[in-house]
Amino acid sequence: MKKNKIKVLMAKPGLDGHDRGAKVVAQALRDAGMEVIYTGLHQTPEQIVEAAIHEDVDVIGLSILSGAHHTLFPKIMELLRQKRVDVIVIGGGIIPQEDIPKLKQLGIAKIFTPGTPMEDTVKFIKEKLKNKIKSV
Repeated sequence: MKKNKIKVLMAKPGLDGHDRGAKVVAQALRDAGMEVIYTGLHQTPEQIVEAAIHEDVDVIGLSILSGAHHTLFPKIMELLRQKRVDVIVIGGGIIPQEDIPKLKQLGIAKIFTPGTPMEDTVKFIKEKLKNKIKSV
């Protein structure tokens, strides 16, 4: 059965205290017709995965500026696999280009770096979910 609306969980893993970018992305996704749940700051990988399960989301958007993507993103992906959660995971924030291939190998579908047009993020999500969502 197809759903009517794409559901996205926006999360700020770790101790990073800046969430302006995550809120801007969340608003852009809402403006594009998606339902967005924002978990707030300082989320553990466990909290993020549990929220994704509880909310039955299609996408998890991870925003990070602290440089902890090497430890937090792999932990989130490991927990999703352990719990057999099938969602698209995207990341954004301050992530060096040389780190992106490793993150993609972990299963992160796409990394959006600063300056990426919001339309690119919306288009990517809609394209990935076009067979699952009626309104895409």
